[in-house]
Amino acid sequence: MTKASGSARERLLAAADRLFYAEGIHMVGIDRLISEAGVAKGSLFYNFTGKDELVTAYLAGRHEDRRERIARRQQGLIDPVERILAMFDVLEESALSPTYNGCPFANAYAEAAPDSVEAEAVKTFRTWLAGTFLALTREASFANPEDVARRLGVLYDGAISTSQLDAHPDAVRLAREMAVTVMASERRAGAPAAHAIREGGR
Repeated sequence: MTKASGSARERLLAAADRLFYAEGIHMVGIDRLISEAGVAKGSLFYNFTGKDELVTAYLAGRHEDRRERIARRQQGLIDPVERILAMFDVLEESALSPTYNGCPFANAYAEAAPDSVEAEAVKTFRTWLAGTFLALTREASFANPEDVARRLGVLYDGAISTSQLDAHPDAVRLAREMAVTVMASERRAGAPAAHAIREGGR
């Protein structure tokens, strides 16, 4: 989106999304956002009560984008195990992007005060992520879905950290492979002990 396109609100959100993710929420001031968006200063306070509301909208947009990308990748997949692996596939796509700068929620949390809008948005996202893993492990009928979901969450988080902090391009792929191993080692209720879990989702 260019400065000349879209409503003032859309241009502010586009500028916030680009700058907050690339440089950090606290590093980008109101004047910079207004300049990048190419809007009048009054437009910010007409559309948002202030920077906090813009930050909330930015993180909500990132959350919705993640959900939509995962939903598209899971479309047509029936096996919940394959839908779990699709979540790692979407993460790998992000990690391999030339503009990748880590998880926007992890980055926001690193800057956030405990009672900030960032902390609340991160909590919302983390609750959704954990709930999604748990819902899918239950649907997959693992004997201990809570334990499997926790392990998958640790692998997902570890892939995010390693891909960013160590600039490790294969981190998510390796985490996905470990997720396959974790799920293959957990017996699914009603299935034989040697039940094989396919890699799926590719």
